[in-house]
Amino acid sequence: MPLTTPLIKVSATKGYGAEVVLHGANYDEACEEAVRRSEQFGMTFVHPFDDEVVIAGQGTMGLEILQQVPDVEAVVAPIGGGGLIAGVACAVKETNPRVCVIGVQPARLPSMKVAIAEGHLVTLSPAATIADGIAVRRAGEKTQPLVQKYVEEAVTVDEEEIANAILLLLDREKTLAEGAGAAAIAALINRKVDAHGDWRRGMGGAALSCHPAGI
Repeated sequence: MPLTTPLIKVSATKGYGAEVVLHGANYDEACEEAVRRSEQFGMTFVHPFDDEVVIAGQGTMGLEILQQVPDVEAVVAPIGGGGLIAGVACAVKETNPRVCVIGVQPARLPSMKVAIAEGHLVTLSPAATIADGIAVRRAGEKTQPLVQKYVEEAVTVDEEEIANAILLLLDREKTLAEGAGAAAIAALINRKVDAHGDWRRGMGGAALSCHPAGI
């Protein structure tokens, strides 16, 4: 994990029995170190988002949404490298193509939004964001085509909007969410997805994916 990883995330990961190595200023540097260590010690490297099995596992969240909210009209989910939203969108749209899926990225690192606009993967310059869980400079090679196929739109939220969403969740739900987890809420309360007004009736028309591992 990057050196800037919140202590609560580090502690929670250690609680599952993992050894946590803090390295680098961002996800990309931490990932490079993980690859180096896997090669040095003969370990298997599991990519955090650009992996078919990881994407499929993330898709189970989409199935849960459909089971719990059968008449759901829209799903709003955070995007980092694209593993979460690729899996969720594939599961949801293949089951019910009428559901609208919208992704949310931090304005400082909109790697997937840029990749879709440009038609190819782009590596963005390093940038710090409160949504460190989705602070990915380059979208995944496997996730980008799935997002292109299944996701209607990718929108961005700025730092203040994310921070306000964190405070809203803390005040209303008594839940302390990380920036990545609050990104979907930030997009909704700041009306970043109003263009899809056919399904949006207040905040009741959307299922919010606030998964803490939003990449």
